[in-house]
This record gives sequence, C-alpha cells and structure tokens, in this order.
Amino acid sequence: MKGDRAAGASPVLPRYFYRYILATSWHHQIPVLALTIATFLLQVVPLELQRRIVNDAVKNRQYYAILVLCAVYVAAILVQGGTKLALNIYRGWIGENAKRDLRSRLYGVLNGAAADPKAEVQGTAVSMIVAEVEPVGAFVGSAVSEPLLQFGMLASVLAYIVHLNVWMAVAALALFVPQLIFVPLMQHAMNRRTGIRVWVLRQIGGGVIKPHAAGSAVNPADIARIDRVLQLNMGILKFKFTMNFLMNLCAQLQIIAALLIGGWLVLHERIEIGAIVAFISGVKQLNDPWGDVVNYFRDASLNHVKYRLLTTAVDHFATAASTAPTDVASAAA
Repeated sequence: MKGDRAAGASPVLPRYFYRYILATSWHHQIPVLALTIATFLLQVVPLELQRRIVNDAVKNRQYYAILVLCAVYVAAILVQGGTKLALNIYRGWIGENAKRDLRSRLYGVLNGAAADPKAEVQGTAVSMIVAEVEPVGAFVGSAVSEPLLQFGMLASVLAYIVHLNVWMAVAALALFVPQLIFVPLMQHAMNRRTGIRVWVLRQIGGGVIKPHAAGSAVNPADIARIDRVLQLNMGILKFKFTMNFLMNLCAQLQIIAALLIGGWLVLHERIEIGAIVAFISGVKQLNDPWGDVVNYFRDASLNHVKYRLLTTAVDHFATAASTAPTDVASAAA
C-alpha cells in the first residue's frame, strides 16, 4: 500500500488478519505510533493545570497567576488536540487505502465469481466486494496505534491519580474489576451473532439475484432470513447497550467514591481541593480510554471474524475457478 494501489498484487489474502495489516501498512504505522506516543504523553498536562488553577484561586488568590495558567492550559489543549487530529486523519487515510487494497485483491477472483450463473455465488461476491470490505479496511488504520494510545493514556492518567492520592486511586481501580468479568462475556456473545449475520446476509444477496418461481414476487426463505438478521441485530444491540450502561454505572460510582474519600481528606486538611477537581477529571479521562480499549477489542474480534469469512470465501472461489464446478455458495458460507 505505497500511496498505494496494489496493482498486480496477488488476489489471495494472507491467512491471518494482522499479517495482512503489517504486510500492507507497516511503513505507515511507524509515524502513526510516534504521533500516538506524543498524544498520550500530553494527556496529564491539562489535569495538573486544573489542579494548580483551582488551588491558586482558593488558596493564593493571585488572579495574574490564574491568567497565566489558563493561557498555558489553552496552549496545551491546542497542542494535544492538534496532535490527535493529525493522528486521526493519518489513520483514516491508512484505512481508506486498505479498503482500496482489499477491493483490488478481491476483484480478480470475485469478478469471475460474479459471472457464475448461480445466484448464490453472485450474491456472495457482490456482498463481499461492496459491503464486507468496509469495516475490515477501516480497522487497519487503527489496528496498531489504537491499543498503544489507549493503554498509554490509561497508564499516564493512572500514574497521575496515584500521585494525587493512593486511596482514591485504589477505590477507583476497584470499580474496574466487575468490568473485567462482564465485558469479555458480552463481547463473545456479540462476536458469535456477528459471524452468523454475515453468513445470512450473503444468503440474502444470493436470493435477490436468483430468479423466483413464476408468479412469485418474493422467496419466503429470504423473508425468513431478513427476519433472522433483525433478531441477530437486536441481540447485538441489547448486549452492546447493556455493556455501555454497566460501564457508565461503574464510572459514576468511581466519581462518588472520589467525592466521599476526597471530601473526608479535605475536611481533615490532608489534601487540597484542587487535587479533588483534578482527580475527578482524571477518573473521567481514565474511563474514556478504558471504554475505547473495550471498543477496540470488540472491533478487533468482529473484524477478525469478518476477515476470516472473506479469506475462506476467496480461497474457495480461487480454487473453484481452476477446478471442476462445485457448490460455491455453500462452501463460502
């Protein structure tokens, strides 16, 4: 992917998803990683500035110092925001090139498959090259940098809140434990439904192209498949939004724990009020990357499933093109 049309590239995809990612974009992933490191290292600067601004307002009451710190705050968020903007645009560019590369690789094999008189084969080929490539290619741009960014942000913010107060940090981290249990279980259930949905959608694509019996406008089997897709989508949505609800609940409990413990420490003059403000902001920034980590592994799992289905179908189409005709659609599914 060298600016980057994969003309002449082999249409056969690597067996493993991450092998494909590294083979097509490793030379772009290096500068992306550099931007990623700069982004998460800048994460704690606004937190410390918040603490200093509040403490100066309450304790020292020097407005000139507050003005200076606010100016530094604006500069810090502009630098951090600009770095993240460049990172996101670069990752988006890598993802779009990956989509083009995937379609270029698939075209040679699937173009022949689309000419197959069997409607199921045509439906599978069209679905793959038009729709299934989109999420897989988009994931390539963030596949390497996203976990580094989010874990880096978690580590930097965690180190900062531990520096503010160990006991508040322990209370906040304790409320992460339930998420380590329910998140993987729900994610596995969503992955299973996603794989089934892709298979059913391919069958629907074949049914649209297949001629129906005389006098019949629709195929009852396709209507049943459409209903099945609805059920699968609703199952995925229920798991997704329930998981988000539980994660948000844990985040709010962390803030309550910080207020309870921090309030007691302030009353006993063992911590400054600015530290409480910075800690609550830190907890929010701790939960954002944690949610992004969950989303990343969810997307990674789902796209791994989709990529495996792509490679299975493409390998079969490539084999079928050079051997005796077989039931391509059933094998692709």
